[in-house]
Amino acid sequence: MITIQEVVTKAQWRIFANFANQLYKENPYYVPELPGDVLEAYSPDKNPAYDFCESICFLAYEGSYPVGRIAGIINHKSNEKWKQQHCRFAHFDFLDNPDISAALIQAVKQWAAGKGMTHLKGPLGMTDLDHQGMLIEGFDELDMFITIYNAPYYITHMQHLGFVKDADWIEHQIMLPEADDPRIEFIHKLAAKVAKRHGFKLLHFRRKRKLVKEWGKKIFELYNSSYAPLYGVSSLTDRQADYYIKTFLSFVNPNFIKLVVNADMELIALGVALPSLSKALQKCDGKLFPFGVFYLLDAIRHNDILDLYLIGVRPEYQNTGVNSLLMDAILKECEKHQIKIAETGPTLENNLKIQAMWKHFDKRQHRRRRAWISEI
Repeated sequence: MITIQEVVTKAQWRIFANFANQLYKENPYYVPELPGDVLEAYSPDKNPAYDFCESICFLAYEGSYPVGRIAGIINHKSNEKWKQQHCRFAHFDFLDNPDISAALIQAVKQWAAGKGMTHLKGPLGMTDLDHQGMLIEGFDELDMFITIYNAPYYITHMQHLGFVKDADWIEHQIMLPEADDPRIEFIHKLAAKVAKRHGFKLLHFRRKRKLVKEWGKKIFELYNSSYAPLYGVSSLTDRQADYYIKTFLSFVNPNFIKLVVNADMELIALGVALPSLSKALQKCDGKLFPFGVFYLLDAIRHNDILDLYLIGVRPEYQNTGVNSLLMDAILKECEKHQIKIAETGPTLENNLKIQAMWKHFDKRQHRRRRAWISEI
């Protein structure tokens, strides 16, 4: 018999935070979660998204054995923006038993109905910067640190539960050209031409402190303006911007953050990337201590795969060719650091402008993710 318990005690939170790592510990394509990150995501004292979100988490048990988990999230700010009454689900993992998935979904639906919600959708986090999208293609591809891995049987469960597609993201693996490839010279000349025509300037950073102090807030202001029309996005607050500056910008290698300004030194475009952490996290099994942090630092310094995290352009500059400056700068860093492959990360399937950035490169679409939706 399957029973559902709300996550309340420290012991339950440990089980919730470690569940996927245990479920997929023998899977060579799964990238372990950092349990501390999971716990922080659902801590109102630490996560500023709780200024406009509320959540609940459940565990499923068969007897005394944990067999599944799920979180329910209501983002009131997003609902107000999109004029919806939607609840999100996240961290939805379970053994291949339809009774488990059904019981978990029903628990969240019952909670959401009591809050006046009309639909349940996900997997989606509290913000667009959280993990989102259930894997539906690419189960035999090494996952990224910033994405969700799940088994193929999840798809059948979602369909059986009456969920349908709400949005899809696709991912590409880009084979980067060698330094003497004519495509490199073409992009370099194009970037120079665009910069001269519009008075654009690329900013380089070698010191993290200068980047964070002078441009941290502006980076997230640009994020808000460039991502505003995208599926499920609600703008980040000042408190959230401060949070991500502290937890994200302070961690990345400044060599792989590229900013473009106009003639008035206003930020108009950004690209944020990081050498892949996937294999390092597999080595340390999602544990930062005692040795995991050293695996991560080594991955940042020595790697042949680059994960592309964010690309954003202010709406009024999206048809100027400014992307060429970002591409040129990132390609130069890849050559310098001997990086051969770039992972685009999830891009909405209808976001053709971003996908067009890679039209000159050899690439393959190797993963697809889905947000599902169902009436409550």
